[in-house]
Amino acid sequence: MKFLTADFGSTYTKLTAIDSSEARIVGTANAFTTIETDIMDGFRAALADLEMKVGKFPYDKLLCCSSAGGGLKMVALGLVPELTSKAAKLAASSAGAKVVKTYAFEISTEEQAEIYNINPDLVLLCGGTDGGNKEVILANARKLCEIQRNFSVIVAGNKSASAELETIFQPSGKDYVITQNVMPVFNKLNIEPAKQCIRELFIKKIIDAKGLSGVQQLSSIEIIPTPLAVMNACELLSKGTSTTPGLNNLLAVDLGGATTDIYSMTDGKPSIDTILMKGLPEPYSKRTVEGDLGMRYSLNSLLDEAGVNVLSQEMGINEEAVEQWIQTCLSNPDIIAYTNNELQIEEGLARKAVELAVERHCGILESTYTPMGEIFSITGKDLTEVPYIIGIGGAIINSINPVKILEGALFNPNKALYMKPKKPKYLIDARYIFASMGLLCRVDSETALRLLKTEIQFAT
Repeated sequence: MKFLTADFGSTYTKLTAIDSSEARIVGTANAFTTIETDIMDGFRAALADLEMKVGKFPYDKLLCCSSAGGGLKMVALGLVPELTSKAAKLAASSAGAKVVKTYAFEISTEEQAEIYNINPDLVLLCGGTDGGNKEVILANARKLCEIQRNFSVIVAGNKSASAELETIFQPSGKDYVITQNVMPVFNKLNIEPAKQCIRELFIKKIIDAKGLSGVQQLSSIEIIPTPLAVMNACELLSKGTSTTPGLNNLLAVDLGGATTDIYSMTDGKPSIDTILMKGLPEPYSKRTVEGDLGMRYSLNSLLDEAGVNVLSQEMGINEEAVEQWIQTCLSNPDIIAYTNNELQIEEGLARKAVELAVERHCGILESTYTPMGEIFSITGKDLTEVPYIIGIGGAIINSINPVKILEGALFNPNKALYMKPKKPKYLIDARYIFASMGLLCRVDSETALRLLKTEIQFAT
């Protein structure tokens, strides 16, 4: 069978032609995404480019994903930062959404205004275990209804509040759905029902809003968010299929112009028996997205967090040159580095973005002194023994030295509290097929896994 996969990105529409009977990628092509006019124009241009390379490709099925127009922009609300707020963020991120902001407790008037300005596509409203606190989720529901924006609301909190939540949302005119609690009992995650609702609302609302309804009519199955497709591929490569083993534990880094997405496939349990797990249990398949760590649109945030003096020292380039290149990139996001200085700065910025993003994703080691002595615990995933780091994003795969960038994900003895990988091997998605394979695995997981193992290259 022949498949055509289409990834509608904010900048490019990327096509991959696959012949599953030969387990072969026939060819790839891309064209500028035309979201401002008709998104099918970009698709047709990419298809014409593909057929110029490989000839006519009469595909049997079209499989699509999209992050066009900024993707699925979400806000998550919970009760306690370390518990239901974190559970809400995990559910949204693992469904392929871009979580712009997470709130805890009852939101303030200022936070209402912030949500108005964010203008999200979806809001995930959580709070309280089943039978527990319901005052906060009810108060937040009322405040969400006051915000004059056309976002959908997924309610995944205390089931004891469901009837009252219905009476709040029904007359509001808001598009909403009530599903199972993301944390029905203390410290127990239940994020799958919320994830399914996010996927359904993506199909129902976002496809029309982003001009993808024409694509959906051609697609053999429903369109999904691109980050979810990438996550599917990561999970497949890690777990394998019923007949073919995967690579087991891995960490993937997708570094783009606006965000840095980190995917970890591991249970993340402490590698040392005497270290305790603390906080909410981590899912095996985890995604975090850092909207302030990108190679173009969010460079100011990267500069603010890292500090120009630190970046300058690490790159061996003067501060003025670093700041000048960053401002050039912000004013002209399509610019490509050519000179040695520009390439060196790009590499340094990419490495720092990876370093900070993985620090936010991984577990953190803490020590507590008790009458029995010092006790160590980890909040989050212990990634120190993860054997593979995979580079996915364009800033990595187009670099002349991708390993140097990925080394930002390594354990640093000077910042030893961050449980980052210590001795991994590096793999590169050189042909940018992860999203494509994440689509293919929905209909042919064996071929998708075989192609991932064939195409992903070791880097030194």
